[in-house]
Amino acid sequence: MARARSPSWRGIAGDPALLGAVAAIWCLLLLFVLFPLAHLLERAFVDEGRPTLAPLLDSLADPGHRAAFVNSLILAASVGVLGTAVGFLFALAAVRAGLGRRWLTVLDAAVLLPLVSPPFTTSISIIFSFGPRGLISHHLLGLTGVSAYGFWSTAIAETLTYFPIAYLTLRPILAAIDPNLEEMAFSLGGSRWRTFRTVTLPLCVPGFANAFLLLFAASLADFATPLILAGNAFPVLPTQAYLQITGLFDFKGGAVLSLLLLVPAVMVFLLQRHWVGRRTYVTVTGKVGQRSRSQAIAPWMQVVLVAACVAVATIIVYFYALLLVASLVAAFGADYSFTWRHYAVIFTEGLPAIRDTLIIAALGMPLGGLYGVLVGYLIARRDFPGRRAMELVAMINYALPGTIVGIAYLIAFNDPPIALTGGALLIVACYVFRYSPTGIRATVALLQQIDRSIEEASASLGAASGETFRRVTLPLIAPAFFAGLGVVFIRSMTAISATIFLVSISWTLITVRILENMTEMALGPAAAFSVFVIVVVFVVVAGLSAVLARLRTPTAGAAARSFLGG
Repeated sequence: MARARSPSWRGIAGDPALLGAVAAIWCLLLLFVLFPLAHLLERAFVDEGRPTLAPLLDSLADPGHRAAFVNSLILAASVGVLGTAVGFLFALAAVRAGLGRRWLTVLDAAVLLPLVSPPFTTSISIIFSFGPRGLISHHLLGLTGVSAYGFWSTAIAETLTYFPIAYLTLRPILAAIDPNLEEMAFSLGGSRWRTFRTVTLPLCVPGFANAFLLLFAASLADFATPLILAGNAFPVLPTQAYLQITGLFDFKGGAVLSLLLLVPAVMVFLLQRHWVGRRTYVTVTGKVGQRSRSQAIAPWMQVVLVAACVAVATIIVYFYALLLVASLVAAFGADYSFTWRHYAVIFTEGLPAIRDTLIIAALGMPLGGLYGVLVGYLIARRDFPGRRAMELVAMINYALPGTIVGIAYLIAFNDPPIALTGGALLIVACYVFRYSPTGIRATVALLQQIDRSIEEASASLGAASGETFRRVTLPLIAPAFFAGLGVVFIRSMTAISATIFLVSISWTLITVRILENMTEMALGPAAAFSVFVIVVVFVVVAGLSAVLARLRTPTAGAAARSFLGG
């Protein structure tokens, strides 16, 4: 049997477009992924030109840092368990409770609302509800001396913020389980509960593990919610790293603390791989059974499931409605007279933040979308040396906690020879190389479903690789391109963990202004900013969906065939 030839640079030297694309992508990855990470490691573990573990040992010896590390693990594990459980309830209701399309749409809208808003908007609503003058604690229950701060409020806020990730992870897994497996269990006399416990739940184990890992990592990287709700009573590692740099200007200490976040994240990842890898979870599909999926759950249980989901969705809608009300009253909790004053503030004093955020999002959106489909195309369709390495490096910033990425960028680009801090370019680059991997994975998945013969036919007709990509491949992967656009725009409008370290007097962001308003107890403008962000994100996402639907009307495949035929 002939051995497959390994890719070589000689094989692509005759294709200038491919060679240029590969070289350009590697230059960008070296500059905006590996270069900052190398500087972060150098700052943390090199002292006067010699490797040292002294800063790490000093941080571990500090009782405050040890307590923050333990608190981070407790918070992340709690959010992982609670968020996975709530996400599974929603996924089970969506797939197995027999909901109609209209109810599913309402459910999805309520679930996805936290994903398109700044990550600490729930924190604002919790303060409005349970703070010293909270709507529920003070006005409805008449309680005094109630505190809205601490571990439980932080855990609940992060759970409501991040459980949609678990829902999006678990829903397709539940939908993909072959009904015949449950049908066979029923035919052997198994009860609904036994079938659910011995068939359905075990097949969802990979989804549980992945959802827990994603929520654990999201909580571990979140510093804004603990900064607002946890405070000094429950310090966590991300806030300690942030305060180490912004308060003490201790870059080395901040670098070490941020890298400590990697330890639990990697441990959970390895445990997840070990747990899931011990068994197989493949379902053999065949003829679909006659039993509907909704019959796998008792009618009374369907009612309980739907009621639980409606209760959580109602809490989410209540929190966001509270934001809207707080943005339209003079002083929530004290003076409920209607006013536009808070919106006047954000469109006058806050106008630079709005302008800067929209400019950065408008720049990052097309760059991120194009970068995502280009890297995804190179990984999935082209064969060249270092292809797998490119895929790995392109995913690094996405996998790292945002605090690490932000501190790495600050350290790497704060001084010559590449001093970029304080400008829009670095913030745009941070968004592009941190969030575009979503578009990369979407492109790879989509290209796996497209026959290579279409592109090969273009090449056989004499088209260069660049022209084939532009006129054949790009129309075919338009959904992945728009997915990349949407994710980069949403995160440009709502993210803060990485870019909080990169803002300056010249360029700032709405999320940073919201956080400043929260720390200054200017809750009205914070609520108005949050409502503005949500409205803008919904409008842009709806516009992208409409454009994509219009592009799909004359199918991309027809466009490609017309090019090949011409």
